[in-house]
Amino acid sequence: MKKYLFILAILLGACNNKVSKKDDAPSQPEQNSVSLYILGTVQDGGSPHIGCQKSCCSELFNKPDHTRKVVSLGVVDHKTDKSYLFEATPDMPSQLKLLKEHTQNSKETPDGIFMTHAHIGHYAGLMYLGRESLGGKNIPVYAMPQMKMFLETNGPWEQLVKLNNIDILPIQDEIKFQLTPNLVVIPFVVPHRDEYSETVGYKIIGPNKSALFIPDIDKWSKWDKDIVKEIQHVDLAFLDATFFDGPEINTRNIAEIPHPFVSESMELFQNLPQSEKSKVHFIHFNHTNSLLNQNSESYKEVLEAGFNVSAFNQRFDL
Repeated sequence: MKKYLFILAILLGACNNKVSKKDDAPSQPEQNSVSLYILGTVQDGGSPHIGCQKSCCSELFNKPDHTRKVVSLGVVDHKTDKSYLFEATPDMPSQLKLLKEHTQNSKETPDGIFMTHAHIGHYAGLMYLGRESLGGKNIPVYAMPQMKMFLETNGPWEQLVKLNNIDILPIQDEIKFQLTPNLVVIPFVVPHRDEYSETVGYKIIGPNKSALFIPDIDKWSKWDKDIVKEIQHVDLAFLDATFFDGPEINTRNIAEIPHPFVSESMELFQNLPQSEKSKVHFIHFNHTNSLLNQNSESYKEVLEAGFNVSAFNQRFDL
């Protein structure tokens, strides 16, 4: 009898092992063919911020935090081994190196760079593609009409075009752009301070999931779309969280920096079911924003309310 029980135990163990291996096996390439990576979460001026003498920055000047990089996303189609960068930030050299590590090829530059608008933290990184630095060769840069014109007609950016360091490819509001068989990008115009170009967000669509990327926008009420409904149409939403609340900006004129406060966004989204709240990932934090501190009460408040705070080098499969 013991002999039979021993044999039965072996057979059951073998069956359990098969189930375990099946459950633990990596997903098929079709299921995880596209991944999105958080390459930066901070507002244009970075952290520590130039000239800042407050506690939020003082120690960082002496002990820099390598995760404090200006807002940027990287998207990789692992099946075609193509990569794309969203935003060209002052931290672009290290961000491109990190993006390369997430691919299987040896290219130092991505297959395309998507621009949102002409504020310093979102396009200044293009300077690294010029003759003083990389000396790039026809690196594709995707830009809306006004952004394209801005780069083509203003120095020093026009030199990048003349020397063929970059190749500016036009994109249009709400027009789908098929990058690979597995990856689609749709730009859309949002209201913001448009001194030099329009401002756009992006919908990034993979084989299984989609993501909304809006790092900069004026108050949600100024947009001709309903952000609540837009969240419902995607699986992930990376949304402007420049300032946590009114007291943070102190005496600054909100009319000059009309971003939606995180506190306002949470109030606007408070009646969403948890399944919808969990889609929201706040991003683009000013150096004063307490969400940069995981031990802050604000950080805990966001998580307890059912939302998320974007973190450097996070990965999301699309």
